[in-house]
Amino acid sequence: MQIRAEHLTKRYGETTALDDVSLTVEDGELFFLLGPSGCGKTTLLRTIAGFEAPTGGELFLGGVPMGAHTPPAQRDTAMVFQGYALWPHLTVRQNVAFGLEMKGVPREERERRVTQALQELQILELAQRKPNQLSGGQQQRVALARTLVIHPGVLLLDEPLANLDAKLRRDMRLEIRRICKENRLTGVYVTHDRAEALSMADRLAVLRNGRLEQVGTPREVYRRPRTPFVAEFIGETNLRKGTIKALEGDSALLETPLGLLRSRCLPPDPRPGMEVALSLRPEAFRLLEGENPPPDGENRISVTLAMSEYLGEICQYEARDAAGEPLRFDHLNPREELPSGRPLLLCLSPQDVVCMNP
Repeated sequence: MQIRAEHLTKRYGETTALDDVSLTVEDGELFFLLGPSGCGKTTLLRTIAGFEAPTGGELFLGGVPMGAHTPPAQRDTAMVFQGYALWPHLTVRQNVAFGLEMKGVPREERERRVTQALQELQILELAQRKPNQLSGGQQQRVALARTLVIHPGVLLLDEPLANLDAKLRRDMRLEIRRICKENRLTGVYVTHDRAEALSMADRLAVLRNGRLEQVGTPREVYRRPRTPFVAEFIGETNLRKGTIKALEGDSALLETPLGLLRSRCLPPDPRPGMEVALSLRPEAFRLLEGENPPPDGENRISVTLAMSEYLGEICQYEARDAAGEPLRFDHLNPREELPSGRPLLLCLSPQDVVCMNP
C-alpha cells in the first residue's frame, strides 16, 4: 500500500512538530524515519496511524484520502510499539489472536492464522506462555506476530528494538526485514539508530525540527549528504569550510584550511567563489606508509598524530591539521602502533570530498 503525505503540518500550541512534510512511501517499501529526539518522526508515524490529527495537509493510504478524524481501525495499518504493549494476563496465543477477535474473524480461521503467524516468527512452542515468562526478544516476536496476523496493508514500527541488547538487535533487524519482504508489507520504521536505518531501509528520511532534511537510499544519504546536519547525524565525519577556486570538467578545486583539495562531489549549480561545507568521512582517508607514493589525482593532507584508539580490526585516530584543528581518520588492520606527535601523510580521493551548501 502506498503512503503519500502532502504538506503535513502538526502543531501543539506554539510548538510545530511537523512542518510542511511531503513524501511518498511506495507499495512494499521499507521506509525509515531517522532523526534526533524531538525531530517529529514519531509524530509523523502516529499521524499515519491515525493517533494524531494533522493541523494541515493531507494523507493518502493506497490513494484514498485519510480525513483528519479517520480512526485507526479504518486505516488498514498495524503498529508495533517500543514497549510491546502485550496483555500480561493472556498467553502468547491469546495475545496474537486478540486483534482477530476484535475484527470478528471466525474461530477456525482465527486459529489457522494465529498458528501460521507463530510459526513464521518461530515462537509456536511458546504459545501457552505468559509475557512475563518470555525474554525481550521473544516478546518482540509476539508483538510482531500480533500485528502480522491481521494482514495489515501498512506496518508501523516505533523504535521496536530499543529495549534489546546489541546482538539481539542485529538478529531482529534481519528478521523484521525478511518478514516485511516475504509478506510484501509497506513498512514505516522510526529510529534514531543509524545502523538500523542503513542496514535495513530501502529508503530513509532524515528529519530535523519537524522538517525533511533529505530523503534517499541509505547509500545516497550516507555518501552524498546534502547538509552538514545530515552528514554528522548519519555517521562520523570531519566538517570543514571551503571555497570553490576553479571548475575543471566534473570536478572543482577548493581552497580549504587543509590546503587545496579536489572534489568530484559538488552541490547544485557550483560556481567559482562559491562557499561550501565539506564532509570528509574518517574511513575515506588512507594512511601512506613507507615509501609508497600517493596515487595520481589523490588529495594529500599532512597531519600530526594526537591520539589513537585501538579496536582490533581497526584503529581510530585523531590528528591535528596545519591549523591545529582535529581531524579523525580510520586505519583498517593496523599492524603497528603509531606514536603521538608523529607527522603523517594522508590521501583522500576527490570522490570522497563531499561539498554541501553551508
